[in-house]
Amino acid sequence: MPRGPRLDSPGALHHVMARGPDRERIFRDPRDRDDLVRRLATLTTAGARSVYAWALLPNHFHLLVRTGARPLARTMWSLLTGYAEAFNRRRRRTGHLFQNRCKSVVVEEEPYFLELVRYLHLNPLRTGVVPDVRGLDRYRYSGHAPLLGTASYRWQDIGTALGRFGGNPRRARAKYQAFVVEGAGQGRRPELMGGGWSGALGSGRSSENSGVVGKATRPMNEYLKAPTSSEDSSGRSRGRRRVELWHAARGPIWRRCPDVFRRQPG
Repeated sequence: MPRGPRLDSPGALHHVMARGPDRERIFRDPRDRDDLVRRLATLTTAGARSVYAWALLPNHFHLLVRTGARPLARTMWSLLTGYAEAFNRRRRRTGHLFQNRCKSVVVEEEPYFLELVRYLHLNPLRTGVVPDVRGLDRYRYSGHAPLLGTASYRWQDIGTALGRFGGNPRRARAKYQAFVVEGAGQGRRPELMGGGWSGALGSGRSSENSGVVGKATRPMNEYLKAPTSSEDSSGRSRGRRRVELWHAARGPIWRRCPDVFRRQPG
């Protein structure tokens, strides 16, 4: 099947997801998780991207990233192929570790940025990796603990998310934590996944949410301060306007990562 066109201009915001085939575990112990975290750190500090939110689960992971000068496809190829080769050596196994191609959904920054930060960071709670919100605060394999100050990863951008809650770091962390707790009972949010795994890994399109994350389900005004990004005459940020113009010219698409993942039967 030919690949669709790609959207990967510098500054584009993406929700990236990758998982093991048939729900196979891609992280079996802390050595595996620490390995992927080290690789994320290397690529991020090299200027490949900015990471705002992330979560490692037993059989998949999520990233909320903004691309830099290096194309996202190259970054993900380096991350996943390097990790898969090291995983196979540690486990004395052969074969593919990741299912199909990773999925990357272009995100409209407002008002979906904080919704996705919260949704990604609640994944360990939803999937039972941690028992409760207190356990989530101490879980060191997601971006939630660094935002609270209970863990530290220098490569994670925490200022952008916390800045949405005000300029005082202590108060911003308290507001962020209240925001996360308030969303803990929401359950799965398919509209924040851009149509689900099947749309990205099958035909390359979903029925209505192709390429751009779905509409947020609740207003965010009580959490957000006024936007600070530079805007054009229509009020859109320059980055968002570039995305809109691209979609108007080419139509919505699923951006696909390189063919280093196993194709599903059928």
